[in-house]
Amino acid sequence: MRPRIDWMTRSDDRTLEFLDDKEIVASASVIAVNIDYNPNYISRRCRRLAEAGLIQRIDSSNYRLTDIGERYLSGEIDPDELEVDDEES
Repeated sequence: MRPRIDWMTRSDDRTLEFLDDKEIVASASVIAVNIDYNPNYISRRCRRLAEAGLIQRIDSSNYRLTDIGERYLSGEIDPDELEVDDEES
């Protein structure tokens, strides 16, 4: 079971799962369409996930899952490892 991370949202989990399941590099817009969320919202959440090291920004608009993201999805990560600045939850 995955640890509960206070600042994460349901869309964050779905974003990580999408990138893991598809094993692709994708833009926030592509992710949003595939997980049925607003693209602007997912873009903000992707920046947040990248800050935490769960995904990596490859270029100006594309992201991929990191090893930390894979560890999170496998339930192998301590929530304290994923602390980020709480200004933008």
